[in-house]
Amino acid sequence: MGLFNSINIAGTGLTAQRMRSDVIADNIANVNSTRRSDGGMFQRGRVILKPRGAEPYWRSPFLPEGMNQGERKGVRVAEIEKDDSPPRRVWDPTHPDALKTGEWEGYVEYANIDIVIEMTDMIDATRAYEANAQVIEGSKAMFQRALDIGGSAR
Repeated sequence: MGLFNSINIAGTGLTAQRMRSDVIADNIANVNSTRRSDGGMFQRGRVILKPRGAEPYWRSPFLPEGMNQGERKGVRVAEIEKDDSPPRRVWDPTHPDALKTGEWEGYVEYANIDIVIEMTDMIDATRAYEANAQVIEGSKAMFQRALDIGGSAR
């Protein structure tokens, strides 16, 4: 394993968890939304992560295989999936966005977001981000100690 593999791999985790946190924050911000600016219903977003390495990759023929620095390892954001579950309906016939006709007349349709699930996901993303940051800090400390040992051997 190369010198910077752990930092490269943890870096992909930091990027992925940051994207997850951004999507969760967007969900939380829209928990009481009845519509988007374009008029459609806001749908909960969910980040789908996949391991890196499945995508096409060009590798320099001049770099020996043993010099791979972890650029094909780690995790990546594959997509941001929209949840198509039904909206949360609340009875409020005085609301300007209340349904005027049909089975759900008088109900207001809010975004399909459960704040408890979002907060749990946010805690999970934060802890994963912190774990990846600790890997980078640990690697830096280990590299520094190796330099200190190498410098004192002279």
